[in-house]
Amino acid sequence: MARKPGAPKLWIRIDLGGDEKIGPGKIELLRAVEEQQSISAAARAIGMSYRRAWLLIDALGKSLGAAVVDTHVGGRERGGAVLTPLGRELLAHYDEIQRLAAKATAPAMRRLATLVRRRR
Repeated sequence: MARKPGAPKLWIRIDLGGDEKIGPGKIELLRAVEEQQSISAAARAIGMSYRRAWLLIDALGKSLGAAVVDTHVGGRERGGAVLTPLGRELLAHYDEIQRLAAKATAPAMRRLATLVRRRR
């Protein structure tokens, strides 16, 4: 969904309990893993270090009690990563929450955007 420069944007961050949260950054990382089929390629694609990506994926899996990414060792030719069913389900739920929140807040967001434009 393209947005105009400077237009207000709704960001959803969900507290999963404890210190773990999921929001746009982790969702972007999971989408990149799904697209790139590699944690290192996903990290590069979104400008994140491999170590940071791995730590985020590992922490997310621990907080949910199961892996969200399945990795295969083997380097360039046979290695890689894919989302687990839990990882895909997490993306689907997050997308639904984002869609419902955007729909519910659309009128207020339009008014806010108008206010921001008038003040610039």
